[in-house]
Amino acid sequence: MTMSSFIMYPAIDIRGGMCVRLVQGDYNQETVYNDSPLKVARSWEEQGGKYIHLVDLDGAKAGHPVNDEIIAKIAATVGVPVQVGGGLRKLEDVERLLSLGVSRVIIGTAAIEDRVFTETVLGKYGDKVAIGIDARNGYVATRGWLETSEVQAEVLAKELAAKGAETFIFTDISRDGMMQGPNVEAIVSLAKASGRTVIASGGVTRLEDLTALSKHSADGVGGAIVGKALYTGSIDLAEAIELIG
Repeated sequence: MTMSSFIMYPAIDIRGGMCVRLVQGDYNQETVYNDSPLKVARSWEEQGGKYIHLVDLDGAKAGHPVNDEIIAKIAATVGVPVQVGGGLRKLEDVERLLSLGVSRVIIGTAAIEDRVFTETVLGKYGDKVAIGIDARNGYVATRGWLETSEVQAEVLAKELAAKGAETFIFTDISRDGMMQGPNVEAIVSLAKASGRTVIASGGVTRLEDLTALSKHSADGVGGAIVGKALYTGSIDLAEAIELIG
């Protein structure tokens, strides 16, 4: 089991160069929160954010990075690590983002659809790679949540842990953006099944949700990605970081 402290990851979803949020991954249900993702990133850092989570929504749909110029600016400007997901399906795209100063890349759809690529990236970059597992009713969803596979999340996690994956980012799609609270049981189960660090994503609504997750850090729950709750004000970043350390 890979032990880790519990880290809160403020999220910035980028689409069309702006900071947005989608409801359950639906590209037709978008709220624009800020026209400058860079300003948002600076704000999260100023409030005590230790690690920033970026998603290239255009990239997730296109199958290759689209907003990499903005991502590069953020990575170069903030003084904390940045992890990036969205459309990473080729080795050269991974290497480009890492060369731009990104600390960790997130492989999502390709973990299901291109195992050779995924294992190559894990073998070459190890701890600079997180595997994003987005699940709907326990089964992995791909391509920006537009499709659901027949692969069980825990089975995929076990297989990729054996190939060198150290970190998983688990999203329960049914909870994402719905302000219902995270699926703690599923997150802990994935961490125990894989024996690796799992970062929770989707559904963190209140400080109590963060506390509930952080209690399982010894089980491998290494953090939580928080998006909508920060933008709506239901969670204050500085207060949350003070609470969970």
